[in-house]
Amino acid sequence: MQTLIIGCGDTGVRVAARAVAAGDTVTGVVRSDASAARVRAVGAHARVLDLDNDPLDDLPQVDRLFYFAPPPREGTADTRMAGVLDALADSMPQRAVYISTSGVYGDCGGAWVDENRRVNAESERAKRRVDAETRMLAYCGHACILRAPGIYGPNRLPIQRVLDGTPILDDADGGWSNRIHIDDLAGIAWLAGTRAMPHSVYNACDGNPTGLGVYYDTLAHMLGAAPPPRISWTQAQARFSAMRLSFLRESRRLTNQRLLADTDYVFSFADFRDGLAASLRAEPPLD
Repeated sequence: MQTLIIGCGDTGVRVAARAVAAGDTVTGVVRSDASAARVRAVGAHARVLDLDNDPLDDLPQVDRLFYFAPPPREGTADTRMAGVLDALADSMPQRAVYISTSGVYGDCGGAWVDENRRVNAESERAKRRVDAETRMLAYCGHACILRAPGIYGPNRLPIQRVLDGTPILDDADGGWSNRIHIDDLAGIAWLAGTRAMPHSVYNACDGNPTGLGVYYDTLAHMLGAAPPPRISWTQAQARFSAMRLSFLRESRRLTNQRLLADTDYVFSFADFRDGLAASLRAEPPLD
């Protein structure tokens, strides 16, 4: 099997390792030599490409396509994906997997959200993701869209913020926090890329949303630090970036019942507390 991973970063390398172990010939497309070294370290081939500016006409024909590259920073269309899929127009992969975002649902007022809910992207960032989902489903009849919330894991924790005592939005003014450990996201992506899935869209989350404060307080306790101070929405507007506020403005509780019903996937970290503890054990010590 020929496997191509576009945007072979932290999640992609984990998928590449699984594909290599399965006997696939794997190519990971990255933007830097450092990322290429990580891809080669798991036994895969690496291609350093600027997806926006470099020629893409010699991308390999593939049996499995994993697309993990983010959209461009502006606009409402994922022109980056459009170029890649155009270059792969003659390739007919048996499976294609795209990691999207739960942001395509928009603000749901804290309601439970399954995959039957219509998308309601409110930010340009989320609209680009909706565009990408549409393109991927049109490209491959067996494509699977994974809508992921906040991804955490080793080197993906707000450790310095907690140690510095950086304030967070009070849960009374904020919404729900949904998450997925990066090892589970890679495991779900690999599963979706290796079998026929009954549905084309899945929430790739641990299914256990909490208030954001619970997550930060748990991390602080594990670090032996004080819980982060809370601030109001009015204070947050004066202090946080527009992008961070756009995330905090939306509230939803993601369910993963479709994934559990359709597959035999067993989460490594269904409880984020276990995921935090494992991530901290894998983190290099701070200077």
